[in-house]
This record gives sequence, structure tokens and C-alpha cells, in this order.
Amino acid sequence: MNIFVLNCGSSSLKFQIMQTDLEMIEKDQDKTIAKGLIERVGSQSLINFQVDGRSPIKLATPLRDHRAALLYAINWITNPETQIPGIESLQDVHAIGHRVVHGGERFKRSIRIDAAVISEIEDCIDLAPLHNPANLKGIYAARDVFGQTIPQVAIFDTSFHSTMDEVTYLYALPYQYYRRYKIRKYGFHGTSHRYVAYKYRKLAGIKKEECNIITLHLGNGASACAIKAGKSIDTSMGMTPIEGLMMGTRTGDLDPAVIELLAYKEGATLDEIFAILNKRSGLLGISGLTNDMRDLIEEEQEHSDRRATLAINMFCGRVRKYIGAYTAAMNGVDALCFTAGIGENSAEIRRRICNNMNWLGVELDDELNQQAFGGREMMISTPNSKVKIYVIPTNEELILARDTCRVVLNVQNPAN
Repeated sequence: MNIFVLNCGSSSLKFQIMQTDLEMIEKDQDKTIAKGLIERVGSQSLINFQVDGRSPIKLATPLRDHRAALLYAINWITNPETQIPGIESLQDVHAIGHRVVHGGERFKRSIRIDAAVISEIEDCIDLAPLHNPANLKGIYAARDVFGQTIPQVAIFDTSFHSTMDEVTYLYALPYQYYRRYKIRKYGFHGTSHRYVAYKYRKLAGIKKEECNIITLHLGNGASACAIKAGKSIDTSMGMTPIEGLMMGTRTGDLDPAVIELLAYKEGATLDEIFAILNKRSGLLGISGLTNDMRDLIEEEQEHSDRRATLAINMFCGRVRKYIGAYTAAMNGVDALCFTAGIGENSAEIRRRICNNMNWLGVELDDELNQQAFGGREMMISTPNSKVKIYVIPTNEELILARDTCRVVLNVQNPAN
């Protein structure tokens, strides 16, 4: 089965074509045959397309909206000169899987998209005003381009965290606000945390019920997840992705009284303040330089930049704090699993996070840690470490493709 996996942002369109079926899933033989990214949709768009095993194609062209971007991608995919194995026309795409950021309380697993599902995703816009509208653009565009007959499936960032208990997901606000408006913690990066937990089980040779780990998705967006008996019992992001760890441009945890003070002192509107919290804070806000961890480490090492060091140490300190909290909540942990851009590639950040955690029995192997980058999947702790440390490159698109396949075939979703 050829699955078209689609992930639409506010001004971007990212896709993969994956070959998978139930037998390939069971044997871990799913395969990406083509992928692409279109950035700056709505203006002079930047194109990066690639067929598996070949050099990428990079160019720029004006694309006015997501429908135009999707049409451009489809024209490339079905062009005879592109020569994607098994793809000659739209009919060779058998299903479409959409990443949807927020599913609220309604969607606890992936689901086939129909008019009612679209309406309920629209109802979640209040909970994710920056994300769900973009995801819906992808759904609308795919419906226009592919027609009504091809199966489309929604896979939600929030669904993996639907196993959290109300003791964990409720805020200590008057309860009527939860009943009226569903104000609560939902969590995000669910497909990433779910994939990493699955790969850890494969590497450790254990059953789902034996999986007790903390997954650390560290990129420009960052979150931690406590996974006990294979289920998410807590995660750092909240009702929106602002809560939790310090990130590239997001504040992470913040006293809400800061919002009132900024409004008073700066004369800022709520929209302006939330733009600060989402786009001008985090590593960028503290360093005053960049939200890119690689550049901050370079500034620290080459120029001894104080604020670069401050931003890095704040980032690592917040991660350590969540590791400690989740270890307590889980009554112990078997492994820490690093993933995403920073988690997969920065030996220095992993070293700083794992430093001074002797109390937990964490022992990092410095040589192995230096070897873990560029997509390598490996354990980087010493043989004596009571808590194992892994680097596991995430593959959210694989989860999207597998769930799409299972939903279309009406097969119950396991956690792989």
C-alpha cells in the first residue's frame, strides 16, 4: 500500500510517500520511497523534493496557498520523469495520512476522516489556533486534489497522551472551566514519543507492559514524556505547546502573572504577548542571538558568550528537573531516551543533561555519546549505569503511515 503522509504547517507542506502493509509493519520493513518539503507557502516558495536513493531537487517558485503547493507536489510525484517506484498516477496513491496537532478529548486514536471528523477538528481550533487551521488546510487541499473517494486518516499529536489520569491532566482552576471549555493538559509530540517507546522496546527486547522510560524530544520544540507500562502518564506540554521545557523560541513553564505585568508595563495586547511567548522567547530570548542550539554552542566555545552559556544551561537544567519529577512520579525509571534534532545530534547537550545525576544511577559513556549523531540509533550509557541512556532517532512519519494503513484496513491500532 502506498501511503501519502502529509504534514501541513501555517506556511509549509511536508510529505512522504511510504510503502507499507500489515506484513511489512510486522517485519519492520516499511519503506519511504519519496519525500518533500515546501516552505514559505503563500509567497516565493522553497522546494526540496527527493526520491529515495537520489540527490534532492531544490528550487524556488511562487505558490499562493496549500492547494497550489499540494498540486505542485502531486505533479512532481506523477511526472514520468520523476520515476518514483510504483507511482505513475494519482491512482497509485492508496490512502492519505494527515498529522493533526490537537484532537481534544474526542480523538483518542487515529480515525478515518469524514465530514463529522472535520467538524470536530474545527471545534478544536480554540485549543490550537496556530496549528489545527494549518492541518485543516492540508485536509481540504487533499480532498480537492485527490477527490472524495481516496481514504484519508487523521493522526493526532494528542492521542498518545489520552492515557493520562485526571489527577495529572487537570489544572487547579475552578472545575467548571474544565467542564465548560475543556481547559486541561493535553500534551503534544505524541507520535514521536510513541515511536521512541516502540523502538526502545524493540532494542531492549521487552513487552509493552515492561516499558518504563522517560522520552526526551529535544528540538526547536521540546517535550518530555513519562511512559509507564508502555503508556503516557505525564508529559511536559500542556493545553498548548507553550508549557513545559524551555524551547527554541517558546518560554516553557511561566508564572501567568508575567502576562499581566507585560500588558501593564509594555502596553501590549494579548496577541502581542503570546507572540513573545511563542516566537521571541526560549533560547532566542535568553541568548539574544539565535534559537539554534548548534550556533549557541559554537558561540560559547569560540567567543565565551555569557548569554549563550546561560541559555544552554537553562535549557539543560529544565530537562533535568523534569527527569527528576517524572522519576518520582513513576517510582523509578529504566531508561532515558533522547530524540529529535538536539537530542539525536548534540553530544554536548546530552552530556550536560546527564551530568550530576549520580543519585539516579545515570552513567554516560563519553566515547559512545560522541559517536551518536546523524541518525545513529544506539545506547550511550556505561555497562554499570542503573538507568540506561539511548539515542533513538524519531520517525513520526512511520507512525502516521502505519496508523493510516491500519485504519483503512480496519485493524485495531497497537502501539507500533
